[in-house]
Amino acid sequence: MGLLDRMNTIMSSKINKIMNRIEDPRVTLDYSYEKQLELLQNVRKGVAEVATSKKRLELQRARLKASIDRMDDQAREALKSDREDLAKLALERKISLQGEVDNLDQQIGELDLELQKLTAAESRLNTKVESFRAKKETIKAQYSAAEAQVKVTESVTGISEEMADVGMAIQRAEDKTETMKARSAALDELLESGVLEDYTAEDKIAGELKKVRTQSSIDNELARLKQEMNK
Repeated sequence: MGLLDRMNTIMSSKINKIMNRIEDPRVTLDYSYEKQLELLQNVRKGVAEVATSKKRLELQRARLKASIDRMDDQAREALKSDREDLAKLALERKISLQGEVDNLDQQIGELDLELQKLTAAESRLNTKVESFRAKKETIKAQYSAAEAQVKVTESVTGISEEMADVGMAIQRAEDKTETMKARSAALDELLESGVLEDYTAEDKIAGELKKVRTQSSIDNELARLKQEMNK
C-alpha cells in the first residue's frame, strides 16, 4: 500500500467517525422532541390567548349588561317623574347597548368554538408528544446498549479504529524491515560476486602494512640505540 493510499484510508476513517457523531440518532431524536415541544408550547400559548380574549369579552359584556339594567331603572324613574322624553332617551341607549351585547355574544360564541378546537388539538398533540418521548427514550437506550456492545466487541476482537491504526503502523514497520533485509542480502551477493568492491577490506590491508612499517622503524631505532650504548 502506497503512502497516498494509507493517507486516504486514515482520512476516510476519520471522516466516517465524524459523520457518525453528526448522525447520532440520539441527537436527532432529542432535536425532534424539542421541536415537538416548541409546537406544543405554541398551541398552548394560542389556547391561553383565545381564553384571555374570551374572558375579556365576557367582562365587557357583563359591564354592558349592568349598563342596560341601569337604563331600565332610569327609564322607570323618568316615567315616575313624568319625563317621558328622558325615559325614551334611556330606552334608546338601552337598545344601543343591547346591540353591542348581541355582537359580543356572537364573538364570544366564535371564540368559544375556537377555544374548544385548540384545546382538543392541544390534548391530541400532547398525547403524541408524550408517546414520542417514551419511544425516543426507548430507542436511545437500545442504541446506547448496542453501541456499548460494539465497542466491547471491537476491543475484544481488536478491530477498533485505534487497533486498525496500530495494525497499519505494524504493517508498515514490517514492510520496511523486509525491504532492508532484502537490500542487505542483495549487497552481500554483489560483494561476493565481485560486482562491488569492499573498500573496507582494502583499508584493513593498508592498516596492517602501516603497522608493519611502524614496527620496522621501531626495530631499527632500537638497534641503533643498542649500538650506541655498546660503544
